[in-house]
Amino acid sequence: MNKVTKISYCAFIYAFLYIPIIILVIYSFNNAEYSLVWHGFTLEWYRHLWQDNDLQLVTMHSLAVGVLAASTATLLGTIAAVSLYRYQFFGKKILHSLLFILIVSPDIVMAISLLILFSALKINLGFWTLLLSHITFCLPFVAVTVYGRLIGFDKNIFEAARDLGAHDFTIFRKIIVPLLWPAIIAGWLLSFTLSLDDVIISFFVTGPEYNILPLQIFSMVRLGVKPEINALCTVLFVITLFIVCVSQLALSKNKRGVNA
Repeated sequence: MNKVTKISYCAFIYAFLYIPIIILVIYSFNNAEYSLVWHGFTLEWYRHLWQDNDLQLVTMHSLAVGVLAASTATLLGTIAAVSLYRYQFFGKKILHSLLFILIVSPDIVMAISLLILFSALKINLGFWTLLLSHITFCLPFVAVTVYGRLIGFDKNIFEAARDLGAHDFTIFRKIIVPLLWPAIIAGWLLSFTLSLDDVIISFFVTGPEYNILPLQIFSMVRLGVKPEINALCTVLFVITLFIVCVSQLALSKNKRGVNA
């Protein structure tokens, strides 16, 4: 392909991805409740969003579950990836394969299986079942992300550290974790995003007393997409964009520090 074709192809792909988001942002300022015709600029929907206590509550629920699930899954997934990379034990290949099976498994299958598990254990559906479920489906994504970076390491680094008297925990804390920071951050962000926008699994494993943002939005759009929803999605997009920019800035500083 020539240069013009390549540029046109890239422009088409990015336009296909981002034009719907741009339209959503624009219509969050539209001075009409259901109309797709532009009726003028307004910030009324953002004021409604700020004054909606119920929506703020479910947003806090989602953020709490997202942060806790992402942090726990990142910790467990990192340990699992390091164990799969460094140690030999019975069933290692099977366990490694099971991580990929969980990733490609349909959400509805995991949702039903978790619901059956919680019902069998007689656990009331609510915050804890939701948190455990989010940790479960986020963990394999973290493990695979971290493991993908680990396989690029030179194993002689760890052998040299052991020759110098470093124990496994010291190697993990002072060598592995600093080298894995980009993958760990990427795994946390991926887990947080997956937790924040999950609908199918959350629908099955949470109770009526603990609602979260994706389920609230899902129930709201049944009556039509209001500009208030557009405003909420715009805020979430801006927050996500801010997190990505901060993480990229942190990773670039870390990379310059390592190169120096």
